[in-house]
Amino acid sequence: MNATPKREIGEIVAPYGRRIRLDEVAYESGMKLLRLTIREGGRFTILEIDPASADQWGQMMRQWAAGQTGSEQSI
Repeated sequence: MNATPKREIGEIVAPYGRRIRLDEVAYESGMKLLRLTIREGGRFTILEIDPASADQWGQMMRQWAAGQTGSEQSI
């Protein structure tokens, strides 16, 4: 099995000890996807999404976050 080259983009420390890691993965075909690894304790969820899906997801998250102004709570 060949290793898929990946480039670390960053990591987010989220509430309740969760961590979200973002990596770009490049396949032999030339396709590049964004790999999201969500760690919750000992459980991992891994998603790979294309640029269009990442853009749509990011827009939805920005819209939601913008609507939360003034209601932030430290967790």
